Amino acid sequence: MRLAINFAPANEDWESAVAYVVEAERLGVDMVWTVETWGYDAATPLAYLAAKTTRMQLGTGIMQIGTRTPAMTAMTAMALASL
Repeated sequence: MRLAINFAPANEDWESAVAYVVEAERLGVDMVWTVETWGYDAATPLAYLAAKTTRMQLGTGIMQIGTRTPAMTAMTAMALASL
């Protein structure tokens, strides 16, 4: 069985949210998902979490494709993969 968690900082408490993900990874959680909500995009937190975790898989649950061009979406995916 694989386990996943959601990354959604409450009240812009990014430090606690990142600590939650790091601890979840230590406990064996396999993946973390981000979403776009309340003015935050889904991709930027993934880049930060990639720097803070070592084996956890990262993904976006909801990404507003209608608000960006296909080329911009592809560029975002390529930048994240490169990081």
